[in-house]
Amino acid sequence: MKPNTIRQREQLTGWLLALPALLLLLLVFAYPIGRAFWLSLFTRNLGTELQTVFNGLENYARMLGDGRFWSSLTHSTVFTAISISLELAIGTGIALTLNQAFRGRGLVRTVAILPWALPTAVMALAWAWIFNDQYGIVNDLLLRVGLIDQSITWLGDPVRAMLALVVADVWKTTPFIAVILLAGLQAIPEDLYEAHSIDGANPWQNFVKITLPLLAPQMVIAVLFRFAQAFGAFELILVMTGGGPAGATEMVSLYIYDTVMRYLDFGYGAALIVVTFLILIIAVAIASFLISKTRIDVTGER
Repeated sequence: MKPNTIRQREQLTGWLLALPALLLLLLVFAYPIGRAFWLSLFTRNLGTELQTVFNGLENYARMLGDGRFWSSLTHSTVFTAISISLELAIGTGIALTLNQAFRGRGLVRTVAILPWALPTAVMALAWAWIFNDQYGIVNDLLLRVGLIDQSITWLGDPVRAMLALVVADVWKTTPFIAVILLAGLQAIPEDLYEAHSIDGANPWQNFVKITLPLLAPQMVIAVLFRFAQAFGAFELILVMTGGGPAGATEMVSLYIYDTVMRYLDFGYGAALIVVTFLILIIAVAIASFLISKTRIDVTGER
């Protein structure tokens, strides 16, 4: 049998095997987004009678002048960027630690993943209590060590409220990044480190020359997952701050929720969903490009 024929049959078999997954993706993602785009072309007038009026792209034009949308988009971007940066740095350190051989490593790995397994709403409520200005443990500890002389209103100040959200999110989701990076570390051959050490390399040089390049694809994947989760954070913000104070921590997800569920503006809410989805798609495209550029084989060829 000719090589081209074998290759065509393998490609056909691959498409047939992937067909159920592709159909599932169309059902789960394509249809809801397509439906949201269709709804975004209409406006519901809430008067004596409920009327649906086709308005084309007016909802998207309205979005350009919506200061609240751009403010929530800025808050989501800042929250996502700070959280992911801290989670990646801390998660890398945790993964490197858990990759070492020591007694009780299995138990430590299990305990390290517990914060990520906790329900977000329950965790957010606990952190809201921790940062409470009257009986929160943060103020109590700072007062005991003498760093402050009076209680701080953490969730009542725009900057401190955002900081509290970042701390809570980093505490919960850093183990997720650590697990992904730990899997990547375990796939790196030990022979590479031994050969590099024979050449006189120290641990830091091993980390920079071997660990980071070979771990880059896992880092990009972890950042991709966390970007989608952090940019769409909802329960954490709703429980801890509710978007306050004065909308200083209102994220895009919370604004969409209020638009649809509180103001019953389904067309504009659908337009917000479509735009947010496009932002995530762009992030996926950028991440895929980075993965293709950072994939390195054992020989060091790109």
